[in-house]
Amino acid sequence: ELDIIFQNLSSYTLNLDYPLILGKIDFQTGQLQSRFQEVVLTQKEKILRLNPRADFSSTEDLKFMAIKDRYFCSIIQPSHPGFRGFIHNFNRKEAEVGLAYQNELLPGQEVRLNFLIYIGPQQIQILESANKDWGAVIYYGTFDFISKLLLKLLEFFQRIVGNWGVAIIMLSLFIYFILYPLTLKQMHSMKRMQGLQPKIEGLRQSYKDNPQRLNKEILELYKKEKVNPFSGCLPLILQIPVFFALYQSLIRSIELKGAYFLWIKDLSEPDRLIMLAKPLPIIGKEINILPILMAVIMFFQQKISTVTTVGTAQEQQRLMLVLFPLLFGVIFYHMPAGLVLYWFINTLLMFIYQARIKLHY
Repeated sequence: ELDIIFQNLSSYTLNLDYPLILGKIDFQTGQLQSRFQEVVLTQKEKILRLNPRADFSSTEDLKFMAIKDRYFCSIIQPSHPGFRGFIHNFNRKEAEVGLAYQNELLPGQEVRLNFLIYIGPQQIQILESANKDWGAVIYYGTFDFISKLLLKLLEFFQRIVGNWGVAIIMLSLFIYFILYPLTLKQMHSMKRMQGLQPKIEGLRQSYKDNPQRLNKEILELYKKEKVNPFSGCLPLILQIPVFFALYQSLIRSIELKGAYFLWIKDLSEPDRLIMLAKPLPIIGKEINILPILMAVIMFFQQKISTVTTVGTAQEQQRLMLVLFPLLFGVIFYHMPAGLVLYWFINTLLMFIYQARIKLHY
C-alpha cells in the first residue's frame, strides 16, 4: 500500500497537479523483450491494451493501470476515482507511464491518496488472490481462452509428473487422442484419394489441353466416389489455434522460465545444445536439436503418407517432400523448446500411426 498526503499549510487555494509515475519503459532492451512491453489500462467498462511507443492520455477515470513485459508486471490501483492514465514518450527510447491527478486544496485542507501496488511475476493465481480484477493483465492474444486452458492442463500434468517437459509430452498425447477420431477420418480419406489417383491421372491425360473441363471432371469423380479432398486437412486446421495458443502461453509463461528437460535448460527458449563461436547463416550461433529432429520425422511422415502419382505431379511431390520439412525446420528453429517439443511429439505420433496404417495395408 502507498499513502500520499497533501496538506495546504498556506492561506490560499492550491491546485494539485502531481503525476504519480508507475515506471519507465526502456525500448532498447532488445527486439525479443521489447515486443512484449505493454501498458494495460482498465476503465469502468473496458480494458485498453496500449503500445507504450505511442503517447496516450485517458479521458475517463481508471480502475487500475499496469506495465508488463515478458514475465513481470507492475500494477497500481487508486482507492478512489479522479485518476487518469498517461503514457509520455522521450526521444523514442523510453516512455514514462503513470497516473495524473488534479484537484483543488483549500487553505488548511488535507487530502490523503491511497494506492494498492503489485510488482512481481505474471502468475494468474497470485494476481487474482490479491485482486480478482488483476488477472486481466495476463492476456495471450486472439486465442487467450485456449492459452489459459492449455496452461491449466499443463499445470495439472506437471503436478502429476513434476517436470514441465514431461507435462508437455502428456499434453501432446492428450490433444492427439482428443483429435484421434478426426485423424482416423483423415487417414481413410487419404487412402481413398490414393485409390483414385490412377483415374485422376487418366483424366489429366485426357483433358490436358482443357483445364476447365479437367477440374469439372475431377470434381465429378470426387462426387461420384463420395470423397472430400479437403477432409484430410481438418485435423491440421484444428491444430492451428492450439499451436498459436500454446506458442503464446509457452513464450510468456513464467512457470516455464528456467524449466529443464533432458538437455534443455529452459523450455521457454530454444534448446541450444551447442553454442558456436561464430554465427552461421539462418541458425546463428546455436545448434538446436529438437527442430532438426522434428524436420527429419516430418520428412519420413510425408514419405510414407505420400500418395503415388506420375508425371508432373510426381516431380512436385518430390520437391515438397524436401521443402515442406525444411521450411518447418527453419520456422521452428528459434522457437521456444517447449513448443517445438509439443510439435515434435505430435509429428512423431502421426508418423507412428501412419506407419502402422502402411503396414496394415
